[in-house]
Amino acid sequence: MTAWVALLRAVNVGGTGKIEMARLREALGKTGLEQVRTYIASGNVVFAGPDDVEGVRKVLTDAITGEFGGCPEIILRTGEDMARVLARNPFPDAAGNQVIVVFVDGPIEVGELRHQKDEQVVAGESEVFVHYPSGQGQSKLVVPAAKHGTGRNINTVAKLAAMAAEIA
Repeated sequence: MTAWVALLRAVNVGGTGKIEMARLREALGKTGLEQVRTYIASGNVVFAGPDDVEGVRKVLTDAITGEFGGCPEIILRTGEDMARVLARNPFPDAAGNQVIVVFVDGPIEVGELRHQKDEQVVAGESEVFVHYPSGQGQSKLVVPAAKHGTGRNINTVAKLAAMAAEIA
């Protein structure tokens, strides 16, 4: 069994993509996935499952669709992947709520940034790190890669990596 982290895109953000975490845990628990846990209400799920990423994605998609009538995009990482992302953080001295990791499936192309002021953007291996020194809420930065991914602050990444380590 592998420790997995599933990041559901655009869940419970701005009143869209409403998925109740208790219902999500219950639905996923019925699939044979083990130790299903969620973290905060923004679509973070940690669990133990088979090593096959596409098989796990199908189990998640089918269960979420069956319970909620549709399924958001799912980004999957192993617990080890999350620990490596945390270790690659290019802004280790920045406040954790000011560093956002945008997880994407596929090639990393930061692209042409728009409306950049004091933000710093660094492409990782399967993610983009963005440091918002003045806060994300004030920023108008547009990172093209974010259109195809989902973001979590580095505090959340650390918590998810720790939760996955408890499963492993």
